[in-house]
Amino acid sequence: MASATSGPLSLRDRHIATLKQMLNLNTASLSLMKSTGTDLAWKVLIYDELGQDIISPLLTVKELRDLGVTLHVSLKSDRDPVDEIAAVYFIMPTKDNIARIGKDLAEGLYESYYLNFIAPIPRDLLEDLATAALESNVQQNIAKIYDQYLDFITLEDDLLCLRQAGRDSISYYALNRPHMSDVEMEQIIGTIVDSLFSVCVTLGSVPIIRCPKGEAAESVGEKLDKKLRENLRDPRNSLFSSDSMATGALSFQRPLLVILDRSTDLASLLHHTWTYQALAHDVLDFKLNRVEIEEFDETITTGDGRHPSKRRTYDLIPTDKFWKQQKGNPFPIVAESIQEELERYRQLEGEVTRLKTAMGIKGDAEDLAISLLNDTTSKLTSAVSSLPELLEKKRLLDLHTNIATALLDQIKKRKLDVFFETEEKLITKQVQEKSLMEVLSDPAAGTPEDKLRLFLIHYICTPTMTQNELDQYMTILRGSNCTNLEAITYIKRWKSISKMSVVSQAREGGTTTMGMFSNLVNKASKFAMEGVKNLVVKQYKLPVTKILDNLMESRSSPETDDYRYFDPKLLRPADSTRLIENNTNAARNRQSFSDAIVFMIGGGNYIEYQNLQDYAKTRSTMATKRVVYGCTELVNASQFLEHSKNFSEEEIDNFRQCFQLFAPQGYVDTPDKLCFIMRSLSMAPTLVELKRYFTKYKKDVGVVEFDDFLKIILEHRSVENTSNEIMAAFQLYDTQKHGYIDAKQLRYILTHTGEKMTDRDVDLILRELNVTSDGRVVYKNLVQMLAQPLAGHR
Repeated sequence: MASATSGPLSLRDRHIATLKQMLNLNTASLSLMKSTGTDLAWKVLIYDELGQDIISPLLTVKELRDLGVTLHVSLKSDRDPVDEIAAVYFIMPTKDNIARIGKDLAEGLYESYYLNFIAPIPRDLLEDLATAALESNVQQNIAKIYDQYLDFITLEDDLLCLRQAGRDSISYYALNRPHMSDVEMEQIIGTIVDSLFSVCVTLGSVPIIRCPKGEAAESVGEKLDKKLRENLRDPRNSLFSSDSMATGALSFQRPLLVILDRSTDLASLLHHTWTYQALAHDVLDFKLNRVEIEEFDETITTGDGRHPSKRRTYDLIPTDKFWKQQKGNPFPIVAESIQEELERYRQLEGEVTRLKTAMGIKGDAEDLAISLLNDTTSKLTSAVSSLPELLEKKRLLDLHTNIATALLDQIKKRKLDVFFETEEKLITKQVQEKSLMEVLSDPAAGTPEDKLRLFLIHYICTPTMTQNELDQYMTILRGSNCTNLEAITYIKRWKSISKMSVVSQAREGGTTTMGMFSNLVNKASKFAMEGVKNLVVKQYKLPVTKILDNLMESRSSPETDDYRYFDPKLLRPADSTRLIENNTNAARNRQSFSDAIVFMIGGGNYIEYQNLQDYAKTRSTMATKRVVYGCTELVNASQFLEHSKNFSEEEIDNFRQCFQLFAPQGYVDTPDKLCFIMRSLSMAPTLVELKRYFTKYKKDVGVVEFDDFLKIILEHRSVENTSNEIMAAFQLYDTQKHGYIDAKQLRYILTHTGEKMTDRDVDLILRELNVTSDGRVVYKNLVQMLAQPLAGHR
């Protein structure tokens, strides 16, 4: 893991190389095929959700096309047969996916099938696949089956996560549920271990493993050590043979793998940030290297005084030099850099225009190129030859200008600079300009969630707080419309049981406020920075970075001295323990590392990632170091707080049971099915609401899964109180407060208002209530009937 530019391949490079090999039907490399003149095989790429998440940050549509992929579609989508073409599947080996492959085989969709499983396929599922192929008599069409060991998502050269946030049950919440069963915990630990094993296989390295005692990290460390050891014992089938490790291996020295639990540092997860990449993740919709922002057209004003808006998506790609250079910088520096780049672009654009005018040339770049016929136009030739690069530069500048504008809008609207500075001073024990209660009470400062995050950081970093003080703060938060106060209860419990001392959450460093923005306070600037503080962040190590530094340098520290040590290459597991506990090999114990992987169980964030990269650059002045940051999922503070406010543990279990009962395949694919499940939970969404929920929360493949179903329930419960609403509606017609209305009046109401019923529907309701067509209806009984769960679910 030396340099990204010269030396061994990065994790991202190796991940891309494996995907390209897969898309080339696991045969010769693409470059070799071109050199020998071999024709490229055209194929269809079929993936599940995880497969799509893995591929999308690594390969563009153009790159897929260059690899011969004519069509790429979801496994769950409806597909027509395609003659004389190969199908490359890239999916997880699950029962549902195997069943869907069996359906494709039975329908004869493709000429040949190359089945690539993201993780190794278990024997029972392999037998199910073989049975399906034999039943359809198409076993000869299955060309190859591969275990790819790519069960993780690589976002950058030194950044990976196992799942996209919310896509799988390996979140911080899933790991820390109060009623977690041993079986469920084993499944989650097993998923993490399998994914980390895939990372090791892709890197071609067997790491030294270090982890704290007593939490999920220790279980993952033990099981990963065992899995690596078992693979190394079988030299004929080992994935770490000398051949597989020869090309692009990290370095001659083995890397250090540090596995940590999220409870190591909760403050960083809640902290407002000030750097470009982390700020985009915290404030905007940023996932899988793609950011989505809402842009307003200020040239148009609607009747209500608003500007129409549309959602725009931007890809932040590794070849974007500006992004690569600026993503870790404070926002004010990024804004100034964008302004400087815009000015340089205008100068280059002006130079081309002046040359065209001087030579009397009109028209576009193609007309201009034709006119370049003699040496006197060499300068113009140089300018025009750079036009494609200039246009790409303009596109990227527009991209970053739009993103930075969206960030600046949120900074000013929510006073994020104030929150960031206040939190920095809290964490670093500096004197505050305003008291915490003043900031929390300020109606113009931030959202209720911003204030909750600020208080939680104060609570985490305060060694002791009396119940009276806590009550005072909670009163202020309620007055600021903070509704998610369950998070405070959770942090209180975490503080009481966490092994991490409050002192370890405190840090050196802090912020200083510089003068005005020299390059931005002018009328030509794209960014109106008035009122925003020009904060410069002092460099310091986060708790995660401190731990890594101690372990990489084999430095004694109370925080890491009792960390477990695993070396899968040692003959017996006990040897690893003795190595540290008995100091039997002092030389190895003092070993320092050049390469490290830090893996956070329970969710990571860009703040820690950037802090680790800054540390690696600082340490590289003495010796080249590289640090890869990984996590179960990349989450921002809003996502982290979401679970604590949603539902109780019992409610989520009930919702899950109901969802699994009526959607055993794990998803619903129509609003009607969504309606059925919601009705079974005593909810009465309208047709308009159902269509809106389905459109808003469905995945790219057109289905609603359980994680999004919870969001629908949460949103609907905030607007619906079914029984009270219906009772209030009937009471408007019952002016004498008798508690009943005529059946004829009920029929008119149901067939002429709202979502109109048919007479047949009304007859069914009256029959259920044992009421004749000219009788009276006790509407309390009707409301109870409408609100009760559907038959079959209690």
